[in-house]
Amino acid sequence: MTLGQQQRIFSLKLAQFIVWIYEQGYEVTMGDAFRDPRVHGAFGEKVAYGAASSFHKKKLAQDLNLFKDGKYLSSTEDHRMLGEKWESMGGTWGGRFAKKDGNHYSWGELR
Repeated sequence: MTLGQQQRIFSLKLAQFIVWIYEQGYEVTMGDAFRDPRVHGAFGEKVAYGAASSFHKKKLAQDLNLFKDGKYLSSTEDHRMLGEKWESMGGTWGGRFAKKDGNHYSWGELR
């Protein structure tokens, strides 16, 4: 599967996921998505913050800022139910591989 095909699947799955989040009574705003290689280095190269092999660099990751009743929910535990749902949809959740990255939702296998 090409990178472009993966990106299109990710976009569709993310849209479906966000609708599901709202159906659960939460709201989200977008955090980090694409990390430009001119600023963050190419995939596999560590420049600035973030991992060298971040899926943000492949346009296959989105950080979501979570809210419930107007309150910002920032802990990984706040995202657990969402992360488990995202995993059931075929995605990878940051709370599973990095305790402080619970708001990270990506598409593709970690290497």
